[in-house]
Amino acid sequence: MKHFMPLLVAVAIAIAIASPLAAWGQTRLLPVDEAAAVSDFLSFRSQLRAAVAKRDLKVILAAMSKNVKLSYGGSEGLSDFLIMWKPESPDTKLWEELAEVLDLGGTFDSQGAFTAPYVFSQWPREKDAFTHMAAIRTGVRVRTAPNARAPVIASLDFSVVETSEYDPATGWVKVKLSPGRAGYVHVRYLRSPLEHRIRFEKQEGKWQAVFFFIAGD
Repeated sequence: MKHFMPLLVAVAIAIAIASPLAAWGQTRLLPVDEAAAVSDFLSFRSQLRAAVAKRDLKVILAAMSKNVKLSYGGSEGLSDFLIMWKPESPDTKLWEELAEVLDLGGTFDSQGAFTAPYVFSQWPREKDAFTHMAAIRTGVRVRTAPNARAPVIASLDFSVVETSEYDPATGWVKVKLSPGRAGYVHVRYLRSPLEHRIRFEKQEGKWQAVFFFIAGD
């Protein structure tokens, strides 16, 4: 048995190094999508997703309340939406961002409104939204350096992780794995609860976006 002890210790160390989150514990934010609980909303969202895929601006505008809130700075309404997002511009980020928000599910509240994505509506209160982000997939690789070829030291499975640095030029985020240990994840696999979100309410018999892509806190 003594001959096996060094081997067992080595294996335990290797596991801790490869999966530090398992050793130190983690908070997970699993995907939630309650849309199917209300059939007419599910149909509405399916039509909206199809419109996004086709870049059908007419359908998008019809899905928004006339007084839709667009920012905390007071921007609202369809005219401001067109100015802010420039949906017909080749450089607009509207379609890409809207597709991701709708794909990331969401939840109904006690008033019957649906808020997307789940990363916002289900965010754990004990985690500071300004210093944490959530992995939106399983097997998200954490690397030793902000480089796709750098060694992998851990993986995230819908994990909520503390962040310390973000380089918009490269897209890499530095995340804290455990005390004194950190790594890098590409931002495409992470999402902050402070990013864009949408709230839908049923008004006069039809679903409408009452706030659209509001970001921040």
